[in-house]
Amino acid sequence: MLGYYLIIGGIALVSWLVSSTLKRKFEKYSKVQLRNGMSGAEVAEKMLSDHGITDVEVISTPGRLTDHYNPKNKTVNLSEAVYNQRNAAAAAVAAHECGHAVQHAKAYSWLTMRSTLVPVVSVSSGMSQWLIIGGLILGGAAGVGLGWYVAAAGVALMGFATLFSFITLPVEYDASNRALAWLKNRNIVTPDEYKGSEDALKWAARTYLVAAIGALATLVYWALQIFGARD
Repeated sequence: MLGYYLIIGGIALVSWLVSSTLKRKFEKYSKVQLRNGMSGAEVAEKMLSDHGITDVEVISTPGRLTDHYNPKNKTVNLSEAVYNQRNAAAAAVAAHECGHAVQHAKAYSWLTMRSTLVPVVSVSSGMSQWLIIGGLILGGAAGVGLGWYVAAAGVALMGFATLFSFITLPVEYDASNRALAWLKNRNIVTPDEYKGSEDALKWAARTYLVAAIGALATLVYWALQIFGARD
């Protein structure tokens, strides 16, 4: 178990560093006011309009960094700060979330796969570790009968969550690329504002990368404990 705690501790530290840097970046670029004076909501509405998307609503949602696109009810949900503010960070986030709406409209394959896995992952992510721990208690670490099968089932469920984390990467990077291309091509931001938007989105994407690496490391650790023991 010491190895597991070292892995989790190391990943948690990296995750904290990336998250802290992301917050600092957004605070920095929140001070870079857009020369065109557009709010995050206005940026989002224009991007949707430019892509011919008329059935997606832009709404404000409580909290900080709670921005997301909901494909079920077709809403671009922007945190209060992003929705109302008129700076490079708000423009970047608003355009990124609209990037997901564009993916949805164009049936982007990676987004479709991720959406398909959501119901499975919502169940498996909560059960996997309990099954693994329960299986180990029943003797799974020694390759003993029922305990091993219970633990193996937990590892399999954890595998779905890990797969989901990696499928999320191209979805997030593609949304950022779409956002940045549109911001630049439509002259929504100046060159200096663009640099801030690009930097902010790069750090946001790194949070997903760290999460995916963490999920894979945890999966490999438990797989070695269960399947290595049986060998």
